[in-house]
Order: sequence, then C-alpha cells, then structure tokens
Amino acid sequence: MSNVPNRRFSLFLLLLTLVSFSQLSRAALVENIEQFNKAAASVSPGDEIVLANGTWNDVELVLKGKGQADNPITLKAQTPGKVIITGQSNLAFSGEYIVISGLVFKDGSTPTGEVISFRTSNDDVANHSRVTNTVIDNFSTDLRQMSDLWVAMYGKHNRFDHNSLVNKRNRGVTLAVRMNSEASRKNQHVIEYNYFGPRQILGANGGETLRIGTSHFSREYSNTTAQFNYFDRTNGEHEIISNKSSGNSLINNVFFETQGTLTMRHGHFTTVEGNYFLGNRKPNTGGIRIINESQSVSNNYMYGLTGKRLRGALVIMNGVPNSPPNRYDPVIDSAMNTNIVIDSDHIELGAGADAERSAPPTTSEFKGNIILGKTNLEPFTLYDDMSGINFEGNYLNEEASTPIKSGFASTTYSVTTNQYGLKSPDKALLDKIGFGEVKLPVTKEEVGARFYPKNEATIAFQSGKNIPVKAGTDTLIDALATSQPGDVMVLENGGEYLLTKFAEVHHPITILAEEGEKPILRSQKPNFINIENGGALEVENLWFDGAESPDYKGNTIISTSSYSMNINYNLAVRNVKVTDLDVNGYFYFFKANPGTFADSIEVVDSEFSNITGAILQLNREVDDLGVYSVENLLISGNTFTDVKEEVVTVYRGGTDESTFGPMVTVKDNTLTNVGKGSTHRSGASMYFHGVQKLNISDTNWNDSAPLELFLTNGGPITVIEDVEMKNSGKIRANKDQYESSNVTYD
Repeated sequence: MSNVPNRRFSLFLLLLTLVSFSQLSRAALVENIEQFNKAAASVSPGDEIVLANGTWNDVELVLKGKGQADNPITLKAQTPGKVIITGQSNLAFSGEYIVISGLVFKDGSTPTGEVISFRTSNDDVANHSRVTNTVIDNFSTDLRQMSDLWVAMYGKHNRFDHNSLVNKRNRGVTLAVRMNSEASRKNQHVIEYNYFGPRQILGANGGETLRIGTSHFSREYSNTTAQFNYFDRTNGEHEIISNKSSGNSLINNVFFETQGTLTMRHGHFTTVEGNYFLGNRKPNTGGIRIINESQSVSNNYMYGLTGKRLRGALVIMNGVPNSPPNRYDPVIDSAMNTNIVIDSDHIELGAGADAERSAPPTTSEFKGNIILGKTNLEPFTLYDDMSGINFEGNYLNEEASTPIKSGFASTTYSVTTNQYGLKSPDKALLDKIGFGEVKLPVTKEEVGARFYPKNEATIAFQSGKNIPVKAGTDTLIDALATSQPGDVMVLENGGEYLLTKFAEVHHPITILAEEGEKPILRSQKPNFINIENGGALEVENLWFDGAESPDYKGNTIISTSSYSMNINYNLAVRNVKVTDLDVNGYFYFFKANPGTFADSIEVVDSEFSNITGAILQLNREVDDLGVYSVENLLISGNTFTDVKEEVVTVYRGGTDESTFGPMVTVKDNTLTNVGKGSTHRSGASMYFHGVQKLNISDTNWNDSAPLELFLTNGGPITVIEDVEMKNSGKIRANKDQYESSNVTYD
C-alpha cells in the first residue's frame, strides 16, 4: 500500500507533462479568417496554424508570436499548394522563430504595399524566421505603374528559400530587403533556392527582381546572402539584381536569358562569385556591372550575352567625384578576376562616362579572365582612361583585338559543349586561371516550391482552332465572343463586315483572310478593335475602310484599352490595306493609350492612304520618367500616301537609364505627302523621341515633312542609311549624334 502515493504522484507528473506538451504543440486547423484571427491571437512555441485547403479570398493574415529555435511557430497549408490566397489579400508576421510554408498567392493583389511582409508594424519585425515552399503568381494590381513589393524582408537572420515568384506585372520590386531601421541592418538574411520566374518588360524604372537596400541606406551594411537562385527571363528592367547596400554576397545564382544585369548600384564590399549568365544570344542579355568600392567579381560564367554599354557582359562604370549616396561612387579597390566570357559581345570599361560621371576606376584589377568569342572581334570598349585598372594574365582568342596594350595573351578559339550542355574552354586553359569545372551551381528543377510547375504562361498566335466567320453585320463580334486564346478568325475573301459594336480582344487572336481578295471591314463605332488586358492581335490580308465611321474627332481602327493594362500585348499587322480614314480630323490607325505596353508591334507589307491622323501613335506616356509604350517596333515594306500626321510618333521622355527601349527598325518604306499636318514644329513625317536603338534604311520620302529625332541619354544608337528625301526637307535632330550614310536630298 505504501507504493500507491508514489504511483499517484507519477501519474500526476505524466499528466502534467502531457498537458505542458500539448500547450507547446497545439495544431489548429482554421477554415476562415475569423478562425485564423482567433488562433493567431495566442500562439506559443511549437504551435501550428494550418490553413484549410481551398480558396481564401480577401484575407489579410497577421501573425505575431515568439517561437524558439527548436520549437518554432508555424503557419502552413493543410496540403502544400492546395491553399489558394486570392483577391485583396496579404500576409504580415513578426516576432521570433516563425515558419511560413506551402501557401499560394495567385491572381489577386495586396491591399497594402507588400504581399508578404516580415513585419507587422514599423517597430514589430520578424527575426530568425523563414518563408519556404510558397508561391506568388500573378498577384499584381491592375494599374501597371502602381508600385508594390511582393516580398519585403525586415528584421535579422531570416531565410527565404525554395519559393516561386512568377509573373509580377506591375511596378515594384519582386523581393526587397528593407533597411529603413536599425533593426533591419546587418541582417544576415539568406535568400536561396528560389525560382524567380518570367517577369515581363515593364517599360519603366522600378522593375527589379531582387533589391537589397536603397540608395538612402547604401553605405550601411546589410550582409545579405543571395545564393543558388534561378532567375528565368526576369526582364522587368535593366537591373535584375540591384545591390544597394554594403557587405552582401551574391553567389552561385543562374541567370537564364535575362534582359539586364547583376548591378552593384550602391554599396561597397560586395562579393559576386560563381554566378552563371546564359544569354543564348537573346537581345539585351547582360552580365555584371561594377560601381563603388571594394567589389569582388570572380569565377563567374557568361555565355551568349548581347547587351551593350550599361548592359554588357562585364561592365566597370565611371563614377561621380564626391558622389552623393544616390548617384555613382567611383570604382576603387575592386577586382574582376577569373571570369569566363564566351560568345558575348561587349565588355564596357568606364561606361557611362560624361561630364558628371568623370571619375574612372582606380586601384582596381582585371586578371585571369578568359574571353573567347567570334560574334564581336572587338569586344572591349573604353570610355575613359583605364590606367587605374591593372590588366594581367587574361586570355583573348587570336582573331579578336583589344585597345588595352598589355595583360592579354592570344589563344585559340577552342570551345566545346561539355557533359553538362555548357560551352566550355579547354580544360588546360581553365586550369591556367584556376576556374574549375564549368557546371551550373543549381538547376531549374532544384529551385522553387516543390509542388508548383514552371509552365509557360504565354499563348502563341495561331495556336488555337480556325473559326470561319461569314460576312455580315457583327458576325466578327459574335465570333470573338466565343473564341479561345490562340484562335484564328478566318474571314471570307471579298466579304463585307460591318461592326456596330466595339470588337474587343481579351486574349491572343488572329483575324485574317486566306490569300486572295481582301475582305473589307467598316465600323459604326469610334474604334474598330480594342485590345483589352490580356489581349494580343494579329491581322493579315484585311482591308480597313473608314466610310461607315461616325463623324467623330479621334476615331481609331485599333486601340489599346483606355484603362491600365498590366499584361503586355503584341500587335502584328501584315498585308493590310487601310483607306479613307477621313470622316473627321485625327482619324488614327493605331493608338496606344497610357498605362499600356507592347512587347512588339510590327506593320509589314501594308498600304495606307487618305488618312487625317497618324498611323501609329505611341506618344501618350508624357511624364518624362523614362516610361514608354513599346519595346520593339518594326515598320517594313509599306506605302504611306496622303497621311496628314505622322507615320509614327514614339516618345520616351526623361533621363532614366533603367530600361533598354524603345528599339525601332524602319526599312523599305515609301512615304508620299505625309506629315504636313503634323503638330511637331513645322511638321514631321516620323518623330522619334528618346528611342534607344533606331535603324532607318532603304526608305524614300516624297513631298513629305522631314524625319525628326530627339536624342536623349542612355547612349542611344541611331543609324540612318540608304534613304532618299525628295522635296521633303532634311533630317532634323536636337543633337548631331547619329550615324548616317547614303542619305540624299532633292
């Protein structure tokens, strides 16, 4: 009997232990925001809040708590990938040792400035916390120029890993490390094994994928590491990674066909090592840009990069003497060593040199680099005195040349595809610089949320079904209403089509007729066709005529939405006839409204006559902030006759250098009596303002207003060749900084 009290006491201790353990390890399955808020109000170390599978619409999730290193607080999906957060929603958390996992933010937008925030207020930040196996996909405001952050990291010692961030469509950084309080500096964050999926060209500043710091805190230390991440066509703007603080490590990342560079924009003591840049000869693909002091760039690999000037494979910039924090500190005590550059076109030294950026690099070095290429046999461009860089032990293939007098040895161009599918120099040459094996540090399959596929989001023209459309009134409208992305509207040869409503295009659509007599389209609305958000349009072998259009100033054949479009569109016009847009003044063929952006516009092999407006009006972004309307424009093989305004007006104002475009090609066209009613000075037949790459060739002007150019910053490349201007005046330009050859006047 004497053992009974002991047994009772042991049982009491066991029950007490179980109760204590249950308190530390509560798992609450919550099915709505009210249940979540109740569970989040009193979390303890070891607690789990589990979001039930399903769609969570218009929820603002706020979690505060203090977990422990071996007993964190967890917020997770019931099944990873099965909790879809949409609508006006976001997540903010603060405290210690919190883990977030398995969530999907999709097809919505944040009601605040951040989708996932590592803080709940200015003073309450997260430390020693982690976001993993989570997705943000197309979580963008409808207004493309409204800025927000998808992920904002505050606090210290946080980790962001194995997440997928895809299809950010509006302005703002995809992932930003914030340093606007002492509690978020010297943070030791780790950003690793993430998939940064395709990001469309923004056509404005503010499209960085990863930014660490800001210019205001650029000389403070962040000490952030970004490693083993995969950047897949993240083309938002010129700076894919924007380093704007000191002491960061950007190592072992892969950049696949990214139109931009890893840029040390601000801050010192940055380590950039072991990164792979696979340009594959895509336009504007770039590598690494050095600015500031004590930067180390080593053991990086570049293949097939085509970017020029600030977008080269390797770029060392000029700086501003005694620079303020938001400009360009000179390059001092920096190294660009032991890198491999294969079939990449441009290495730019002293880039950006001008009256302000007048300080060339000093006490720096360029050693042990291998540069092999046949696409450009003069890869080096020097914009200033480069005596402050010590060149030593570099290798350049024997067909190529460099203006640098020493520090380069000639070698054979011996490049093979290795067992990993990468172009590699011979092992003997690699051994000479101590590079090691050419192998990706991480693959696309090894990064991102495990459950989320890395599918292509774009739909090609003519990838759907053919839909015959009979001639008649609104038959095309009816066909468009039931169409699917990629479908082809096939019109009857010689048929007449009348539109009494707006024809709206909400997804990629082709409208064409087979080879033969063109069908004729007329409309009783001010616009024939409106490209709405998500839409793209291809027209071929059609005839647009203005005879039925209303007596309205500003009629348009094709227009983008009058509302902001956060999805880029494409427009292709081929073998089209356009006549008698003259029912009133200012009748345009195509008008791009503000807040819309085209990846590509092409007008090819078409004829335009008797038009009181312009053919292409691409000049509605007038805030002079570097914003513009189209990235790539092609005008080729056309005739323009009796056009009152311009064939084309392209406008990119301001002095921002964060973007590449517009890029315009004009070739093999004929202009007759064009532009005499233009509002530009005394008239212009074509007006290009701030175009970054312009090539005009094999084009004739007859009795037309002159070509007018306004050249701005960014090192624009303007080439005019093999053109004839009869009774059309001379080229007008604000600067004599363009190349011309075989230009004749009569």
